[in-house]
Amino acid sequence: MAIKLSKDNKKQLIASIKRYFEENMENEIGDLKADLLLDYFLKEFGPIVYNQAISDAAAFFQERAADLDASCYEVEFGYWNSA
Repeated sequence: MAIKLSKDNKKQLIASIKRYFEENMENEIGDLKADLLLDYFLKEFGPIVYNQAISDAAAFFQERAADLDASCYEVEFGYWNSA
């Protein structure tokens, strides 16, 4: 599953890559190179980040679902037993 970005997000990411190169690599790159680098990162690293996010979300929901019995339990036929 390819990661798709909105045009605005892609534009901002390209600007961020260019700024990173200017400030940290003491080198300037153009829009095309930044765009190609972004595409590479999305294809190479995107699936790892995506899969980890899905795994983290699944674990979060499984923990919450496992706790449902304890946190949402009501005693049945408890009217006469409460006296």
